Amino acid sequence: MRSETIDRIRKFTKDRDWDQFHSPGNLAKSISIEANELLECFQWSDTDYDLEHVKEELADVLVYCQDMLDKLGLDADEIVNSKMDKNERKYPVEKARGRAEKYDRL
Repeated sequence: MRSETIDRIRKFTKDRDWDQFHSPGNLAKSISIEANELLECFQWSDTDYDLEHVKEELADVLVYCQDMLDKLGLDADEIVNSKMDKNERKYPVEKARGRAEKYDRL
């Protein structure tokens, strides 16, 4: 996310004094709840969905993820790149290309 967007999320939380409610556990629950609301957008069809509703639910997930990053003092680029390094080792292109199996079945 752009720094202006991150700053806006932080200001929203600070202005409402909501950091007091943002324990890692509460944030993890909120991420899960919002992710399930996103999933609900596709409950009955993978092709017939309301894109505006999908965008709202996806934004809620991203906002809570940023709140979690802040609460834990983590950097999104750092943790994503670390995980991508692991994924690239577990799923080498020559074995995984075009396949949906888990890494231990390649």
